[in-house]
Amino acid sequence: MATEQLFPTLLYRARLGGPGEKQLLASLADSARAIAMDDAAGQAWCAKNNYRGYTSYGSLTDLAWRDPAFADLEARLDAHVAAFARDLEFDLGGRPLKLDNLWINILEPGGVHTGHIHPHAVVSGTLYLEVPDGASPLKLEDPRLPMMMAAPPRKTRARQENRSFVLVTPAPGAVVLWEGWLRHEVPPAREDLDAERISVSFNYRWS
Repeated sequence: MATEQLFPTLLYRARLGGPGEKQLLASLADSARAIAMDDAAGQAWCAKNNYRGYTSYGSLTDLAWRDPAFADLEARLDAHVAAFARDLEFDLGGRPLKLDNLWINILEPGGVHTGHIHPHAVVSGTLYLEVPDGASPLKLEDPRLPMMMAAPPRKTRARQENRSFVLVTPAPGAVVLWEGWLRHEVPPAREDLDAERISVSFNYRWS
């Protein structure tokens, strides 16, 4: 007898890597703060949507033009996404996945990013720039959960692949990739944190 794993959900984790990684992360974090200060439209979007902190998601699409550090980042992300696509065994027909959008996230103490998916993305992901001690993890949800009407709960010490939720601890320089249909969130951050959680998120499309 044998028990097989079918229809796996893959998660990619790596260091951003490349020459001058530490300097690039610092430059991106500084640029994120400067852009947040100047982006009135983004500030208004955050206020309207009760986002505790700042995100450029609803306002800016030209980060690479604003700062060459983001253009450098795009090139490095392309390599990671290509590696993930190989692991997923996508048949891309010679057309690589391309960056569709990229945005800044600055989450203040007590902030939260509620559960969601990226319906028009093939691959989504996040690069962490600055993470205070005790920052909230990335919480990934088993996509089959809505269909498990009669399933018993999982054991507390269940293997990661059998859990209903998986928590990914963020760290500066970490790149995390998943398929765009995978529901995810950032649980509420502690109010007593002494720093912001800064990251860059992105979507890749196939066209």
